[in-house]
Amino acid sequence: MPPIRRPGTRPRKNHKGRFFPRRKVCSFCANKVKLIDYKNVIALRRYISDRGRIEPRRKTGVCPKHQRALSVALKRARHLALLPYTAEHIRLSGGLIPREMGGFAPRESGHAHRLSGPPRDSAGHAPKESSAPPAREAGAPAPEETGSVPARETAE
Repeated sequence: MPPIRRPGTRPRKNHKGRFFPRRKVCSFCANKVKLIDYKNVIALRRYISDRGRIEPRRKTGVCPKHQRALSVALKRARHLALLPYTAEHIRLSGGLIPREMGGFAPRESGHAHRLSGPPRDSAGHAPKESSAPPAREAGAPAPEETGSVPARETAE
């Protein structure tokens, strides 16, 4: 019968075959890089995720000094359009899926109540209701089925 353990705890393992992950070494320190060049796009792509975000230190193994310099270089390369701000598929699709299609709408300045309902202008006002099209004058001929406007009759 297996030993009884508390919920939420891991079962104990034999400590003889313990695995210690190898510590990551900063590639910039190992290569004795003094300055991280923002124009070296090939080297900088290694430190950007597939979503276009800057990878954290715990994932890349870069030391704190070079992580700060790396983030500045990545931001400069983005600003000069050498690197993307977002992933390619997000840019091509045009962003998030609209709420009507079952997706999420982007938050608008923290006001959740503004996300539902009609779109609003910069002042927060809903657009005015559009009125019905203007009525025809009495005795005026109806427009044709093709949608073209009838020619006016000229009085001679």
